[in-house]
Amino acid sequence: MAHNQLNLSACLDAAVTAAHAAAAVLQAYAHDRSELIIDKKARNDLVSQADREAEQAIISLLSERTPEFGIVAEESGGSASGLASWYIDPLDGTTNFLHGIPHYAVSVALVAHAGTAVEEEPLQRDQPVIGVVYDPNREEIFTAMHQVGAWLNDRRIACSQTRELSESVLATGLPFRDFSFADSYMATLQDAIRGSRGVRRFGAAALDLAWTACGRYDGYWEMGLAPWDVAAGTVIVREAGGVAEDMHHQDPWPMKGYVYAGNPQTAVALDAMIQPHLGPAA
Repeated sequence: MAHNQLNLSACLDAAVTAAHAAAAVLQAYAHDRSELIIDKKARNDLVSQADREAEQAIISLLSERTPEFGIVAEESGGSASGLASWYIDPLDGTTNFLHGIPHYAVSVALVAHAGTAVEEEPLQRDQPVIGVVYDPNREEIFTAMHQVGAWLNDRRIACSQTRELSESVLATGLPFRDFSFADSYMATLQDAIRGSRGVRRFGAAALDLAWTACGRYDGYWEMGLAPWDVAAGTVIVREAGGVAEDMHHQDPWPMKGYVYAGNPQTAVALDAMIQPHLGPAA
């Protein structure tokens, strides 16, 4: 294998193993939340030792399996480096978890950097190439590999066939921490409420993207997220035949957290709905 070539199968296996290890930590705490020590990073931005210990379980395993890759993690930081970097969210849906709402997930993604060879072709721009989103409450694991496909457990998945926004069920996330974009967001929400079959807000972006990939949602949009929230879901949607892109059409994936996703028809319609209300990129 060339020195700049990724072994995606080995990377996917490592990510799946790491996600299961993190979920074991989370579920151990989920059975007795009264013992959790909770810190507040900022307004409505909470972290517990469950987040931290789950993240450390992921980092330990990935550092052992792929020491040459960079790591960017929600709680402990890190930096992108090498041929590729892991983007880790040990607990997407922390507020749900802390309130006993069984809708949260572990999200692990590998982002290959420009120049890295994938399937013998060097990438022109950075992009996610491995995605794992594990929902331990439903025992559903969503996985994807660049140019190979996307799966829910052992079943290949695809985005919905819905063509019209008026016939679509959409997912979104309300502003809860950063309200600088609230006016833009509320305008898009008004349009979505009037122009779709319904809008859902369940509070876990990684699962919103995964559910879009398997056709439960016809489309999804959200503003003000972090890269680890969307990295895994982006490749899962793309490998399920869908679109997951940056609202500002500047970055090769929604790394700044302004994401819209859907099948090729609903994503175009969502983009058209969002653009009149979208403020300038930060």
